[in-house]
Amino acid sequence: MHGRLRTILVVLAVLAAPAAVAADAPAPRLFATSDRCLACHNGMTTSGGEDLSIGVAWRASIMANAARDPYWQAAVRREVTEHPAAAPQIEDECAACHMPMARSQARASGKLGEIFARLPPAAHGSAADREAIDGVSCSLCHQLQNQGPALQHNGELVIDRLRPWGERLIYGPYDIPREHVRIMQSSSSFAPQRAGNMEQSALCSTCHTLYTTALGPDGQALGQFPEQVPYLEWQHSAFAQEKTCQACHMTFTADPAPATSVLGEPRPRFARHGFQGANFFMLGMLNRYRAELGVTAQPEELDASRLRTLAMLRDETATVSVARAEVVEGRLNLEVVVTNRAGHKLPTAYPSRRAWLHVELRDANGKLLFTSGALRPDGSIDGNDNDRDPRAFEPHHRAIETPEQVQIYEAILLDARSQVTTGLISTVRYAKDNRLLPRGFDKRSAGADFAVRGAAEDDPDFEGGGDRVLYRPLLPADAAGPFQVKVELLYQPIGFRWAHNLGGYRAAAEPARFLGYYTAMSGSSATTLAQVAVTVAP
Repeated sequence: MHGRLRTILVVLAVLAAPAAVAADAPAPRLFATSDRCLACHNGMTTSGGEDLSIGVAWRASIMANAARDPYWQAAVRREVTEHPAAAPQIEDECAACHMPMARSQARASGKLGEIFARLPPAAHGSAADREAIDGVSCSLCHQLQNQGPALQHNGELVIDRLRPWGERLIYGPYDIPREHVRIMQSSSSFAPQRAGNMEQSALCSTCHTLYTTALGPDGQALGQFPEQVPYLEWQHSAFAQEKTCQACHMTFTADPAPATSVLGEPRPRFARHGFQGANFFMLGMLNRYRAELGVTAQPEELDASRLRTLAMLRDETATVSVARAEVVEGRLNLEVVVTNRAGHKLPTAYPSRRAWLHVELRDANGKLLFTSGALRPDGSIDGNDNDRDPRAFEPHHRAIETPEQVQIYEAILLDARSQVTTGLISTVRYAKDNRLLPRGFDKRSAGADFAVRGAAEDDPDFEGGGDRVLYRPLLPADAAGPFQVKVELLYQPIGFRWAHNLGGYRAAAEPARFLGYYTAMSGSSATTLAQVAVTVAP
C-alpha cells in the first residue's frame, strides 16, 4: 500500500482530539511493537507444508514498511515545504496511516503526530520511535473496531482506550480456548477475542478511503479532494457482492493451518499476511537500499514478496485481446480490448500509478513500422505529453493513428489555477480519470468522488469491466506482410512525472535521496500486466 496525504482526522474513541486531553494527563499505553508477536506467530505451516509464518510475510510487506517508504517521506517533505504554515497538521495527517501507532499514541496524549522527528529510525530509540517505524503493525490492525455499514475513513481508528494495559483486547477471526487466552495475555499483555470485522472490507476503508484538504498559496482551505478511494470503487462494482478486499490481498489457504506455533490448532481459511498489492517497485527499492532505510526483513523475504506481487499483477489483474485486425485502404485497423479483472479501478489508490497500452507493428521481415507507448530507460513513456511537459497531459483516446498518441489509464490532478500538479495538498479536482473500471461499475451513476473524468466520460467503449481502443496506423506503401502485432498493457507504481516533479525540492534530503533511488532503478519501474500477439494478412 503507498497512501499518503490526508485531512486533519476526526479520530474516534481512543483518538480523542488533542485539545480534549489535559496536558498533564497520563497517556494510556495502547500498542506493542511487532517483536512482541512474532515469536509465537512464525513457524506455522499448512497440512500441505506451506510456510505461513505471519511475521516473515508481514515484515516483507508494504504495510510493515509504510514508515520506511522513501517515496512517501519525499512526498511529505515536498508538501510541508510548499505549505509551511500547515506543516504540523500535514505531518499529523500523513502519519495517521503510515505511522499509525505513534500517531495514535501522540493524539491520546493531546499532541499531533510527528514524522521527521522520528526519522531516521537508527537515530532514535524511544518507545514512540519504535512504534513509528513499525508501520502498520499487528497490535494496530488487530485492535481496530472499525466496521460497516457506516464509512470510516481518513485513518479514523476506532480503538478502545478504556481498558488498562494488560487487559486490552486483540481481535481475530477465531474463538480461542480460555487456557490459550491466558498464555497469550501473559506473553503479549493482550487477550485475544473473536471479532467478525477482521474479515470485512470496511476495515480496510479506514486507511484506503482518503480525502485531502486543498490549501491555497496563503494557506486558505479550498475544499476536499478524494485523493484515493479504492473502497468506494469496490463498493460500486460487482465485486462488492462477490469478494472482500482480504480475499484478494491476503488470500486464504485451502488446507487447515494453525495461527500460532505455540499450541496452535488447525484453522480453516487461514489468511496469509503478505498483503500483496501492486507496488513491486517499492519492494525492490526497499530491498536494494535496505541498510539506508532500516529495513529488518531479510533480502530473500523482500524478494519473495516482490515476486508474489508481480505474480498477482500478471495472473489476476487484467487481460488484453484483439477483437479485430485487418488491413483496410493502406491502414491497419486493430481493435484492442482491455479487461480489468480487479475489484476496483486499475490502477487505483495513490495517483502516481498508471497503466498504458504499448503496441508494436512489424512487417514480415521484423522491421518496426509503428509503435505507440514504448517505455524509455528513464521510466518515461514515448509520446506521453505529461512526461514531456509537466504542464500538459495525454488525453483519453478512442482511436490512435500516430506514435505521438498513447492510451494511458491514469489520474491527472489540477490545482486551484487549473494547472497540472502532483502536489496533493494543492489539488482541487481531476482533469482526467480514465483508470479502468471494474466489472459492474456504472459510470453514469457513480458518485462524484469516484466518477470518470475527462474524455472517457463520453466514450461508449469505456465502460465497467474495461475499454476498447482502435489503432489505425498508416502502412508504408512498400510494407510487406503478413504483419506481426504485439500489444502489451504495462504498469508503473510511480510514474515518471510523479518522481521527477520532486526535483524542485532537492535541497531537502528526502526528495534528493528518492530521486537518486528512482534514477538508479528506473529501468525496472514498470511491469507487463497482460499481452497478446497476432498475425495480420496484408
